[in-house]
Amino acid sequence: QVQLDESGGGLVQAGGSLRLSCTASGRTFSSRAVGWFRQTPGLEREFIASINWSGSGTIYADSVKGRFTISRDNGKSTAFLEMISLKPDDTAIYSCAVTRPIFASASSKATDYSYWGQGTQVTVSS
Repeated sequence: QVQLDESGGGLVQAGGSLRLSCTASGRTFSSRAVGWFRQTPGLEREFIASINWSGSGTIYADSVKGRFTISRDNGKSTAFLEMISLKPDDTAIYSCAVTRPIFASASSKATDYSYWGQGTQVTVSS
């Protein structure tokens, strides 16, 4: 069992930046890939970014490429999502997720993730 806690969300003006954190319980964090997804009420969950177990491989949605950066610190069982040049369209609940231990490659598919956090609200005002 893995518990994930997101933090760092909040209200920011367009053009601003935020850094989200995702801290995991347990001792298997370093063997799992991490993904960030976001969801707005009434819309489907959207993949944002993913990082493999070692941090050497990352993938991004086209909508955030060049503005968002995913990273991880396995020693602290924490992953990060650095967001710059935020737009009102980035407003959503952001959730992190981890894959099962034997699946450690970055992935954009929500079905590859076994554990999810509760999410943190990001609101970007115009």
